[in-house]
Amino acid sequence: MTARPFWERPLASLDKAQWEALCDGCGQCCLHKVEDADSGDIYHTNVACKLLDTKTALCSDYPHRKRAVADCLTLTLRTAGSLPWLPETCAYRLRAEDQPLPAWHYLVCGDREAVHRAGVSVAGRVVSEIDAGPLEQHIILPEGMEQEFEIEDGQNPWDIVETGADDEERDA
Repeated sequence: MTARPFWERPLASLDKAQWEALCDGCGQCCLHKVEDADSGDIYHTNVACKLLDTKTALCSDYPHRKRAVADCLTLTLRTAGSLPWLPETCAYRLRAEDQPLPAWHYLVCGDREAVHRAGVSVAGRVVSEIDAGPLEQHIILPEGMEQEFEIEDGQNPWDIVETGADDEERDA
């Protein structure tokens, strides 16, 4: 009888290397969230932590991230199943709920790029907090909630327009 792959075992049985290997590299947990002061609802934004490489969705200084970003959250056995803002596709959340990893997860399919092709990764779809401006301008509203806020037709917070010297010259 063959042993079950580590990613199918309970989270509590994993060693540090196995725990770290669960991360699919989607980068979703590295996006800023905004909490509604009245309702307590948490909204996602398309604004990434300053350490997230927005092209690859990987942390640019993972081993030292807590020094550079004091409020960077380290997922633990306890928090993996209790953070409602973790994406439903997150391997830590899935395993905490005793669910299998998706077919595109690199541990299942052997391809680290599958997360990007599956559309789960934030690579190329977010802006760094260094360039973003006010977070409130980057809130991603749940589907159907857009009419409750003033959003111009055709606008989508995921649509990022990078401005450069060419744009400034054209506007001058």
